[in-house]
Amino acid sequence: MKNDNLKGQHRINEQIHSKEVRVVGDDIEPRVYPLAQALRMAEEAGMDLVEISPNAVPPVCKIIDYSKFLYQLKKKQKEMKAKQVKVNVKEIRFGPQTDDHDYNFKLRHAQGFLQDGDKVKAYVFFKGRSILFKEQGEVLLLRFANDLEEYGKVEQMPVLEGKRMTIFIAPKKGTAKKADKPAAPKPQPKAEATQQEESK
Repeated sequence: MKNDNLKGQHRINEQIHSKEVRVVGDDIEPRVYPLAQALRMAEEAGMDLVEISPNAVPPVCKIIDYSKFLYQLKKKQKEMKAKQVKVNVKEIRFGPQTDDHDYNFKLRHAQGFLQDGDKVKAYVFFKGRSILFKEQGEVLLLRFANDLEEYGKVEQMPVLEGKRMTIFIAPKKGTAKKADKPAAPKPQPKAEATQQEESK
């Protein structure tokens, strides 16, 4: 059922145990009422008495339509979730002796990922005895980070975990692709002949 995960968060009506409550709400003067009177007021209005600040002394309650209140709460949570930027992590794998052609191909991919706002997790995988080249792997990852300096910043320096040496690069703010704007026309320099005529 909708809103079930929000339901246990508030005491409503007979679930409220305090003898007195401070009542707030539309068209209600905020003041302290005995609980029985506050419940009666809510019933007469065809609404619920909802405890919104249980730790206040006395607790603060609102006379509202509880199901509508839950709906608004859920809507607000959805909006907040939508505002959170989801960051994807793209992996790029190297061998300890990656050639230049392969390196440049992967570099272009990484530039694209960072421009799209994704993080890049680049790692060198050491097979068997290639672990002997771990310094070479570190140099490769640092060169990779350096070549991406314009697009991203290093979030974590190369770390060796088992057979993998990993580096994390996060996109720089303002590097995300923007819609291409037409270039503003450059002001045309005056012809020399015109300048000579003006000086006469």
